[in-house]
Amino acid sequence: MRGPGEEGLDAARVAEVLVAGTPGRRGSGYRVGDGHVLTAAHVVAGTSAVRVRFDADRPGEWSAPARVVLSAAAADVALLEIEDVPTDRTGVDPPRYAVVPDADVVLPFSAMGFPRFKLRESGSESESESGGGGGGAPGRYRDSCHVTGTVSVLSNRREGTLELAVAAPPADPEPHRSPWEGMSGALVWWDGAVIGVVSAHHRADGLGRLAARRVERWYESLSAADLQRLGRYAGLPSRAALGPTDGVEEPRPAVALAGLPSDLPLRELVELVEALIELPVLRSGNGMGFVLDSISDQVAANSPRDHRLRMDVYGVVRTCLRYPGTLDQFLEAIRLLEGPSPELDRMDSAAARLARFRG
Repeated sequence: MRGPGEEGLDAARVAEVLVAGTPGRRGSGYRVGDGHVLTAAHVVAGTSAVRVRFDADRPGEWSAPARVVLSAAAADVALLEIEDVPTDRTGVDPPRYAVVPDADVVLPFSAMGFPRFKLRESGSESESESGGGGGGAPGRYRDSCHVTGTVSVLSNRREGTLELAVAAPPADPEPHRSPWEGMSGALVWWDGAVIGVVSAHHRADGLGRLAARRVERWYESLSAADLQRLGRYAGLPSRAALGPTDGVEEPRPAVALAGLPSDLPLRELVELVEALIELPVLRSGNGMGFVLDSISDQVAANSPRDHRLRMDVYGVVRTCLRYPGTLDQFLEAIRLLEGPSPELDRMDSAAARLARFRG
């Protein structure tokens, strides 16, 4: 658990939301106070009782029943009250909330939840997909999924959601079911603050896109009583106190490269690759490996690695092009690890020129 004053996603507070009496039905959530979890309303629709579980199969695992104390379908947000919180699990501060700028920017985000494609066979009899009761197959469980990617702020304006560009799951074996089932309710984080809650996977958008309800839309959709309850138990500030970006500095502009063709000619990648090989973070001995460990494992598994840095970078970039969204993840991981520098500015400029050239 994070200490006082620390911001951002804390894995120990990420909740599996298990719907009582419905084996296999679940979602994700986040502990926003000592006794409350925030999730999506449709996850708990039609029920008043659920179970929340934290750190499953980890040393700090614990779970407890919870009841729905707020469910607003219009905003697709719900608040759960945990019953019988252990005495050693108190002292949880609410997260910070923010509104994304309504501008031509692409922002990095992170989220953590339990989607269906993370279903695993453990080979043990101690776990079930239904969460410990109700007919799940022994030895099956869902692992956590730490999702990173970019938010295209100006997409989905009519729906009122954030469009999240993510690495697509490796397979879609059940066309009638989304591999992202169970991710709903995960909080979306930008710059250490909550900006939305994952609400849907629109199949027409492809496997590499999710939608999240925006925090600012809560103020338009929720009643005064519901807003007051979220303020009291989840730390949601008043709309006036939140402000346009909650005091966050102007974000570093980033371009989305998810739409680049997978067979992009090498000559069009020269400027970006040359900028990448000048970055100190990639020139260090284990820099590339550290970056690859922080993004989709598909890239590391399928990239033709080479001891020559230029060839290594070409191989990684070409592999990223085959998996939409992963090139944006790759560049964002570099931004986070490198920090502000002239070399990073050169990389961003090269990426912007490539995006403009390809429309």
